[in-house]
Amino acid sequence: MAHTSGSALIPGLGAVARNLADITTSGALAENVRVTLTRVVLGFAAAFVVSVAAGIAMGRSEWLRRFLEPAVLIGLATPGLVKALLCVIWFGVSLLNPVLTVALAAAPALTINVAQGVRSVDPALSEMAHVYRFDALTRLRYVWLPAIVPDLFTGARLGIAMAWKVIVLVEIFGLADGVGYQLNLEFSQHNVAGVLAWTVAFALVMAAIEYGLLQTLERRAVRWRRVALR
Repeated sequence: MAHTSGSALIPGLGAVARNLADITTSGALAENVRVTLTRVVLGFAAAFVVSVAAGIAMGRSEWLRRFLEPAVLIGLATPGLVKALLCVIWFGVSLLNPVLTVALAAAPALTINVAQGVRSVDPALSEMAHVYRFDALTRLRYVWLPAIVPDLFTGARLGIAMAWKVIVLVEIFGLADGVGYQLNLEFSQHNVAGVLAWTVAFALVMAAIEYGLLQTLERRAVRWRRVALR
């Protein structure tokens, strides 16, 4: 398409590769990816803690499920753009802005999946924990968390996908660094090759996290299930 159109709006692979090489060798890529990843990790960690607690509570208590479910569904339905804009308006350029936006984006999907995982736990396991009088921490470690691992990772993938989308929006609208800011900068300079270079770099980082981190952790987390089936 780039070859046949001859338009600056459709740069060729060579132009994109040169821009990608430039931002890599200059150190801009590593620095801005580090900033964006830090914000995503902090926001997702906050969402993870809240979602696991809320999801287990919703899975265990019908009253809590009915009470919290509307808020979770509203969180799922609200566009990431709205969350990003509101947090920019309320919190400005502080670190709380991107962290809270990521947490709000990731928490609903994670909460729903955790709650579904808890509801699918074998009732015999819950009865055994009650008979042996496991305390809350022991039940969490040996009953709930092992049972909800597949749902937890499914929710984590959905939550992280939403987090990537909103963090770029926040950095475009209200911050002065990060991948989103760099994308906006290239856009303002009408450098389509630069926009595509940052997009490719961002996609590669996401793929590395998915295949290098999440799938490795998931294989380790469910290893005991494969052993038990032998």
